[in-house]
Amino acid sequence: MEKVDFVSIGDTVVDDFIKLKEAEAHCDINNENCTICMRFGDKIPFESSTVVYGVGNAANAAVAAARLGLKTAYISNIGKDDRAERILERFKEEGVDATHVVEHAGIPTNYHYVLWFGTERTILVKHQHYPYIFPPDAPAAKTVYLSSLADGTETYHDAIAAYLEANPETFFAFQPGTFQIQMGPQRLGRLYARCNFFVCNKEEAARILGMAVGTETLELAKKLHALGPKIVMITDGVKGVDAFENGTFFHVPMFPDPKPPFQRTGAGDAFASTTVAYLTMGMPLKDAALRGTINSAYVVQKIGAQAGLLKKDELENILAHTDHAKT
Repeated sequence: MEKVDFVSIGDTVVDDFIKLKEAEAHCDINNENCTICMRFGDKIPFESSTVVYGVGNAANAAVAAARLGLKTAYISNIGKDDRAERILERFKEEGVDATHVVEHAGIPTNYHYVLWFGTERTILVKHQHYPYIFPPDAPAAKTVYLSSLADGTETYHDAIAAYLEANPETFFAFQPGTFQIQMGPQRLGRLYARCNFFVCNKEEAARILGMAVGTETLELAKKLHALGPKIVMITDGVKGVDAFENGTFFHVPMFPDPKPPFQRTGAGDAFASTTVAYLTMGMPLKDAALRGTINSAYVVQKIGAQAGLLKKDELENILAHTDHAKT
């Protein structure tokens, strides 16, 4: 396979958005650390169920990059069932090369339930344990983007690290998922050491480093940088994003919502992957991150993590008509 611009690696799933009617959200005084509450042992009505195919952190990144005009390939594992066929159709529609999305008979395709209440959501996840084998004919790429994979995939991560070490010119972006965070930087040390771009939210950064929640972002960024990543970006919801590059720490505010968010699934993925896509195009970090905040603001206007992703001309037109470009 000829060299591509952007290769995304990670699990893909089907998301079933269940819009709740009867629930309560309880948050602390800072409107953080929220929990969703429903009556236990009861029958609870819901408003709707919307099924979205071919999503997940890495899949969302692949679609974002493809819509921005990059030649994109995706490495993943799925079942061999009707859901898998719908996923492959989605990637074809988006122009994502799914040559290395491997189907496995007898193992279901990942299916997650998204409990959607107000603009927020809680996701019930189950990653199937596929026989993860990194493709020996994986394409050469300008950029490799790694995100969420199932637990028990340590040797698969070793193979990814070996691939990256054999291709030192490749820009490597890492957006760790739940199980990768649990593995920690010790087990994934080769990936951290090889990383050009690392992104996570503030709570995840503290968890990765074993530090207290509430630790200053600059301290978190410096400690993550010390593990190897050349660029560290830490998101903090509506407070925006903080970045650390070449000893310089700077803040990027979130782009104003064009209208109240419909639901917030995929906001972080949109920011991270859009930023990396523009870095792949050769744009400076702050300009790339600014564009990432725009895609993040627009993806929350629709159901799911992909429907609201912008094409490059749409995004640039929005940026050209806003004062946000001056921040």
